[in-house]
Amino acid sequence: MKPENAPRYEQLRARTDAPPGSSWHVFGRDDQLGTLNFLTPETARAAAALVKRGRVFNLDYPLNTFVPSLAGTRPPTEHHIFSNNPNHRDDWLDSFYLQSTSQVDGLRHIRHPRHGFYGGVADSEIDVGTPALGIQLLAEKGLVGRGILLDAVRYFDHLGEPLAPDAPRGITPSELDSMAEHFGVAVRPGDILLLRTGFAEHWLASTPERRAARSGSPGLHQSEEMLAWLWDHRISLAAADNGGLEAFPVDPGSGWVDPDEPPPPRGPSHNGMMHRPLIALLGMVIGELWKLDELAEDCAADGAYEFLLTAKPLNLVGGVGSPPNALAVK
Repeated sequence: MKPENAPRYEQLRARTDAPPGSSWHVFGRDDQLGTLNFLTPETARAAAALVKRGRVFNLDYPLNTFVPSLAGTRPPTEHHIFSNNPNHRDDWLDSFYLQSTSQVDGLRHIRHPRHGFYGGVADSEIDVGTPALGIQLLAEKGLVGRGILLDAVRYFDHLGEPLAPDAPRGITPSELDSMAEHFGVAVRPGDILLLRTGFAEHWLASTPERRAARSGSPGLHQSEEMLAWLWDHRISLAAADNGGLEAFPVDPGSGWVDPDEPPPPRGPSHNGMMHRPLIALLGMVIGELWKLDELAEDCAADGAYEFLLTAKPLNLVGGVGSPPNALAVK
């Protein structure tokens, strides 16, 4: 299916043959790629044509950058080196949590409380070594497309309303439109959306005491309107430099908070998060804690907020998430 032929979000919400608001089976009965289907050979060729200077930007932070873990459930990665002769070196990792630093969240990362995993994949199929919805599907697909940067830090500075990187602030669809207009970049089908909130840069520059005192982070606002914006623009993947893509804590007025859902015994609660409809219903892979500062500086310098973007997650059968191994090329 060509991206432009996909149904509108309002049509998805009216579905009776699948969960309302879902893209299940839109790309075929056995689809397990979701919105990555919006990445086509045509969008890859068009993105490659954006390369003018050959300047490459690494979009991954080093492993163990965010220690202690923002989620509180991921201990640091341990790197070991050994040799079996004086002229040889080899190494291995212990405690390698695949979503501890820069990451992509695959489609088995989150299930919907009522409807389950994307496409109706059974819970029993989500296990170690099973392929359903695994991160290896992203590795096989290869993420190559047009990236666009919406720099919320510079945009709100321009308005004279600086964005606090350590406080909750839901960025709305209309603000995304205004940012795109301000930076002179049109949103096109298949685009990989990068949102810079300043969270990661601020976190790294802060003391442990200041990190502990933060009240939240800016990000996408939780709403049906945001889901509609992402789907109707045919965004293939959305990523940000914060810890969840969306704003935290969640908006209690979104309608997605279940007052009867008990909190987890450890780690963050996903109650009310847009992760659930975004990943499990729309099938959108998302990125978190991406390194966007150097790319943002270059975009501000040359005025070009579009670029070739590539990402190659680990080819781990049944993986839930992965470092993105992402690059932007201008």
